[in-house]
Amino acid sequence: MHTADAREQMIEQQVRAWDVLDARVLEVMRRVPRELFVPSEQRYRAYADVEVPLARGQHMLRPSVAGRLLQALLPEAGEAVLQIGAGSGFVTACLRVMAQQVRALEIFPELADAARRNLAALGMRDVEVLDADALATDSGARYGAIALTASLPLYDARFERMLRPGGRLFVVVGEAPVMEARLVRRTAEDAWSTESLFETVIDPLVHAERPAGFTF
Repeated sequence: MHTADAREQMIEQQVRAWDVLDARVLEVMRRVPRELFVPSEQRYRAYADVEVPLARGQHMLRPSVAGRLLQALLPEAGEAVLQIGAGSGFVTACLRVMAQQVRALEIFPELADAARRNLAALGMRDVEVLDADALATDSGARYGAIALTASLPLYDARFERMLRPGGRLFVVVGEAPVMEARLVRRTAEDAWSTESLFETVIDPLVHAERPAGFTF
């Protein structure tokens, strides 16, 4: 199948089917060529609704989940956006189309390098991709939108505190077989609200705290 046709089929049959209806998000997913962010040996999976394997046991988000993430956050052009878990850079690129300032943190240097190469190949040389552990990094900056593309077995409030008032955080919480995607909004300097979005399963954030095991 021609790439453009496969991309449109992905949008219509996978992304829309998962209630991603925002016209701006759908247009972004048309504009960003997902195949450029998929390892060459996995290229045939670029437009399937599956988690594409990456180095170090990581995976790209399914297109439907990526679409729901973008629709939940809806970053604006003037907002600063933080992504935790750059992976191969696909979601990073989509965020950059929607917002002018994007910083992505990636704990695995080989993935960070791949993301930088993929973004540069698309002409996006102004996206900041840092080799960094998000759980050991705090610049003191505040963001209008934060996207965690890895899950938290236990919710960690440090990320919601990095939002400016009015900011939004997309986060997946829990452990397999069921995790909950949430949208957290900072409604005031000392107030937040949380909305449950959908259930899914994605890779856990490296070094994230896990629930204590059962003892007998």
